[in-house]
Amino acid sequence: MVLVTIVKGTGKPTFAATKPLQFSGYDWSVRTIASDRGGTNNLYSGENTWTDARGALHMRTTKNSGRWSCAQVVLNRGLGYGTYILVMRDASHLEPAAVFSMYTFDQWAGDQHYREMDVEISRWGDPTNKKNAQYGLEPFYVPGNVFPFAIPSGTITHSMHWESARVSFKTIRGASIDTTGPLISAHEFASGVPSPGQEKLHLDLYVIASDKYPLRKDSEVIVEKFEYFP
Repeated sequence: MVLVTIVKGTGKPTFAATKPLQFSGYDWSVRTIASDRGGTNNLYSGENTWTDARGALHMRTTKNSGRWSCAQVVLNRGLGYGTYILVMRDASHLEPAAVFSMYTFDQWAGDQHYREMDVEISRWGDPTNKKNAQYGLEPFYVPGNVFPFAIPSGTITHSMHWESARVSFKTIRGASIDTTGPLISAHEFASGVPSPGQEKLHLDLYVIASDKYPLRKDSEVIVEKFEYFP
Protein backbone atom coordinates (compact mmCIF):
# COMPACT_ATOMS: atom_id res chain seq x y z
CA MET A 1 0.00 0.00 0.00
CA VAL A 2 1.25 3.46 -0.87
CA LEU A 3 -0.03 6.49 1.00
CA VAL A 4 -0.24 9.70 -1.02
CA THR A 5 -0.84 13.09 0.53
CA ILE A 6 -2.05 15.92 -1.67
CA VAL A 7 -1.41 19.43 -0.43
CA LYS A 8 -2.37 22.76 -1.91
CA GLY A 9 0.52 24.64 -3.52
CA THR A 10 1.63 28.02 -2.32
CA GLY A 11 2.89 31.07 -4.13
CA LYS A 12 2.14 32.36 -7.59
CA PRO A 13 3.50 31.23 -10.98
CA THR A 14 6.36 33.34 -12.26
CA PHE A 15 6.25 34.51 -15.87
CA ALA A 16 9.17 35.76 -17.92
CA ALA A 17 9.55 39.52 -17.92
CA THR A 18 8.36 41.28 -21.07
CA LYS A 19 8.45 44.83 -22.33
CA PRO A 20 5.13 46.50 -23.31
CA LEU A 21 4.75 48.00 -26.77
CA GLN A 22 1.93 49.62 -28.70
CA PHE A 23 1.79 49.12 -32.45
CA SER A 24 -1.04 49.71 -34.93
CA GLY A 25 -3.52 50.32 -32.12
CA TYR A 26 -2.80 47.01 -30.36
CA ASP A 27 -0.94 46.12 -27.18
CA TRP A 28 2.02 43.76 -27.63
CA SER A 29 4.62 42.15 -25.36
CA VAL A 30 8.29 42.23 -26.38
CA ARG A 31 10.28 39.08 -25.59
CA THR A 32 13.34 39.59 -23.39
CA ILE A 33 14.57 36.02 -22.69
CA ALA A 34 16.15 33.29 -24.81
CA SER A 35 14.15 30.90 -27.00
CA ASP A 36 14.81 27.80 -29.10
CA ARG A 37 12.87 29.10 -32.09
CA GLY A 38 14.55 27.94 -35.30
CA GLY A 39 16.20 24.90 -33.73
CA THR A 40 18.92 26.85 -31.95
CA ASN A 41 19.04 28.85 -28.75
CA ASN A 42 18.59 32.53 -29.59
CA LEU A 43 18.90 35.47 -27.24
CA TYR A 44 16.15 38.11 -27.34
CA SER A 45 16.40 41.72 -26.24
CA GLY A 46 13.76 44.36 -25.63
CA GLU A 47 16.17 46.88 -27.14
CA ASN A 48 15.82 45.24 -30.56
CA THR A 49 12.20 46.29 -31.01
CA TRP A 50 10.67 49.79 -31.16
CA THR A 51 8.24 51.99 -33.06
CA ASP A 52 9.32 55.15 -34.86
CA ALA A 53 7.66 58.59 -35.04
CA ARG A 54 5.37 57.39 -37.86
CA GLY A 55 4.27 54.33 -35.94
CA ALA A 56 6.22 51.73 -37.94
CA LEU A 57 7.56 48.72 -36.04
CA HIS A 58 11.32 48.09 -36.23
CA MET A 59 12.76 44.67 -35.42
CA ARG A 60 16.46 43.87 -35.61
CA THR A 61 19.16 41.36 -34.79
CA THR A 62 22.32 42.61 -33.06
CA LYS A 63 25.55 41.02 -31.84
CA ASN A 64 25.76 40.70 -28.05
CA SER A 65 28.92 39.28 -26.44
CA GLY A 66 29.63 37.21 -29.53
CA ARG A 67 26.04 35.92 -29.88
CA TRP A 68 23.14 37.18 -31.94
CA SER A 69 20.26 38.81 -30.12
CA CYS A 70 16.86 38.68 -31.83
CA ALA A 71 13.44 40.36 -31.71
CA GLN A 72 9.94 39.07 -31.01
CA VAL A 73 6.59 40.69 -30.21
CA VAL A 74 3.43 38.87 -29.13
CA LEU A 75 -0.09 40.25 -29.35
CA ASN A 76 -1.57 40.48 -25.86
CA ARG A 77 -4.87 38.81 -26.82
CA GLY A 78 -6.12 36.15 -29.17
CA LEU A 79 -8.17 37.23 -32.17
CA GLY A 80 -9.42 33.90 -33.54
CA TYR A 81 -11.06 33.54 -36.95
CA GLY A 82 -10.70 36.52 -39.28
CA THR A 83 -8.22 38.24 -41.60
CA TYR A 84 -4.73 39.18 -40.41
CA ILE A 85 -2.86 41.72 -42.55
CA LEU A 86 0.78 42.77 -42.33
CA VAL A 87 2.36 45.54 -44.43
CA MET A 88 6.16 45.27 -44.61
CA ARG A 89 8.95 47.24 -46.19
CA ASP A 90 11.53 45.39 -48.27
CA ALA A 91 12.59 42.16 -46.56
CA SER A 92 14.16 40.44 -49.56
CA HIS A 93 17.59 41.61 -48.35
CA LEU A 94 17.68 39.25 -45.35
CA GLU A 95 20.77 37.07 -45.14
CA PRO A 96 20.22 33.31 -45.62
CA ALA A 97 20.47 32.61 -41.88
CA ALA A 98 17.85 35.21 -40.87
CA VAL A 99 14.13 34.47 -40.59
CA PHE A 100 11.15 36.77 -40.22
CA SER A 101 7.88 35.10 -39.31
CA MET A 102 4.26 36.08 -38.65
CA TYR A 103 2.54 33.16 -36.95
CA THR A 104 -0.16 32.08 -34.53
CA PHE A 105 0.96 30.04 -31.52
CA ASP A 106 -0.83 28.46 -28.57
CA GLN A 107 1.70 27.28 -25.99
CA TRP A 108 -0.96 25.18 -24.23
CA ALA A 109 -1.99 23.17 -27.30
CA GLY A 110 0.85 20.72 -27.98
CA ASP A 111 -1.70 18.07 -28.91
CA GLN A 112 -2.95 20.40 -31.67
CA HIS A 113 0.51 21.34 -32.98
CA TYR A 114 0.29 24.59 -31.00
CA ARG A 115 -2.28 25.97 -33.47
CA GLU A 116 0.64 27.30 -35.51
CA MET A 117 0.11 28.87 -38.94
CA ASP A 118 2.94 30.89 -40.53
CA VAL A 119 4.06 33.36 -43.13
CA GLU A 120 7.87 33.14 -43.14
CA ILE A 121 10.57 35.01 -45.03
CA SER A 122 13.92 33.21 -45.24
CA ARG A 123 16.30 31.29 -47.49
CA TRP A 124 16.82 28.81 -44.64
CA GLY A 125 20.61 28.98 -44.78
CA ASP A 126 20.87 28.48 -48.56
CA PRO A 127 21.81 31.61 -50.57
CA THR A 128 20.91 29.84 -53.83
CA ASN A 129 17.33 29.26 -52.70
CA LYS A 130 15.22 31.40 -55.04
CA LYS A 131 12.08 30.83 -53.01
CA ASN A 132 12.75 33.08 -50.05
CA ALA A 133 9.31 32.85 -48.40
CA GLN A 134 6.69 30.28 -47.49
CA TYR A 135 3.25 29.73 -46.01
CA GLY A 136 3.14 26.93 -43.47
CA LEU A 137 0.82 24.92 -41.30
CA GLU A 138 2.14 22.74 -38.48
CA PRO A 139 3.23 19.98 -38.56
CA PHE A 140 5.59 21.05 -41.35
CA TYR A 141 6.67 17.49 -42.07
CA VAL A 142 3.22 16.60 -43.42
CA PRO A 143 3.26 16.70 -47.25
CA GLY A 144 1.43 19.77 -48.49
CA ASN A 145 1.73 21.73 -45.24
CA VAL A 146 4.41 24.06 -46.62
CA PHE A 147 4.01 26.25 -49.71
CA PRO A 148 7.27 28.01 -50.79
CA PHE A 149 7.28 31.10 -53.01
CA ALA A 150 9.51 34.06 -53.90
CA ILE A 151 9.08 37.63 -52.74
CA PRO A 152 10.58 40.54 -54.71
CA SER A 153 12.18 43.68 -53.33
CA GLY A 154 9.98 46.54 -52.20
CA THR A 155 7.00 46.94 -49.90
CA ILE A 156 4.69 43.93 -49.70
CA THR A 157 1.45 43.02 -47.91
CA HIS A 158 0.78 39.58 -46.44
CA SER A 159 -2.69 38.42 -45.43
CA MET A 160 -3.99 35.33 -43.66
CA HIS A 161 -7.73 34.64 -43.74
CA TRP A 162 -8.63 32.04 -41.10
CA GLU A 163 -12.04 30.41 -41.02
CA SER A 164 -13.51 27.07 -39.93
CA ALA A 165 -11.43 24.22 -41.45
CA ARG A 166 -9.71 26.57 -43.90
CA VAL A 167 -6.92 29.17 -43.99
CA SER A 168 -6.01 31.23 -47.07
CA PHE A 169 -2.78 33.17 -47.50
CA LYS A 170 -2.03 35.94 -50.00
CA THR A 171 0.96 38.20 -50.70
CA ILE A 172 0.77 41.26 -52.95
CA ARG A 173 3.07 44.08 -54.01
CA GLY A 174 2.68 47.40 -52.25
CA ALA A 175 0.82 48.49 -49.12
CA SER A 176 -2.86 47.61 -49.28
CA ILE A 177 -5.08 46.94 -46.27
CA ASP A 178 -7.85 45.64 -48.55
CA THR A 179 -5.20 43.30 -50.12
CA THR A 180 -5.86 44.47 -53.66
CA GLY A 181 -2.72 44.84 -55.74
CA PRO A 182 -0.37 42.90 -58.03
CA LEU A 183 -0.41 39.31 -56.80
CA ILE A 184 2.87 37.71 -55.74
CA SER A 185 1.52 34.47 -54.28
CA ALA A 186 -1.62 32.86 -52.85
CA HIS A 187 -2.39 29.48 -51.31
CA GLU A 188 -5.15 27.78 -49.33
CA PHE A 189 -4.90 24.99 -46.76
CA ALA A 190 -8.09 22.98 -46.21
CA SER A 191 -6.76 20.06 -44.16
CA GLY A 192 -5.50 20.04 -40.58
CA VAL A 193 -6.44 23.70 -40.00
CA PRO A 194 -6.86 24.37 -36.26
CA SER A 195 -9.85 25.93 -34.57
CA PRO A 196 -9.29 28.92 -32.24
CA GLY A 197 -8.08 28.37 -28.69
CA GLN A 198 -5.57 30.41 -26.69
CA GLU A 199 -3.32 31.22 -29.65
CA LYS A 200 -1.76 34.65 -30.03
CA LEU A 201 -0.13 36.30 -33.01
CA HIS A 202 3.68 36.48 -32.97
CA LEU A 203 6.07 38.56 -35.07
CA ASP A 204 9.59 37.17 -34.87
CA LEU A 205 12.98 38.01 -36.37
CA TYR A 206 15.49 35.31 -35.44
CA VAL A 207 18.60 33.42 -36.56
CA ILE A 208 18.95 29.78 -37.61
CA ALA A 209 22.08 27.68 -37.22
CA SER A 210 24.12 27.69 -40.44
CA ASP A 211 27.76 26.54 -40.39
CA LYS A 212 28.33 27.38 -44.03
CA TYR A 213 26.50 30.71 -44.21
CA PRO A 214 26.21 32.13 -40.67
CA LEU A 215 24.69 35.54 -40.10
CA ARG A 216 27.41 38.15 -40.68
CA LYS A 217 25.79 41.53 -40.01
CA ASP A 218 22.86 43.16 -38.25
CA SER A 219 19.47 42.60 -39.86
CA GLU A 220 16.39 44.79 -39.64
CA VAL A 221 12.76 44.36 -40.68
CA ILE A 222 10.28 47.25 -40.72
CA VAL A 223 6.56 46.52 -40.42
CA GLU A 224 4.46 49.51 -41.42
CA LYS A 225 1.09 48.29 -40.20
CA PHE A 226 -0.87 45.38 -38.76
CA GLU A 227 -4.62 45.10 -39.26
CA TYR A 228 -7.26 42.56 -38.28
CA PHE A 229 -10.80 42.15 -39.59
CA PRO A 230 -13.22 39.69 -37.92
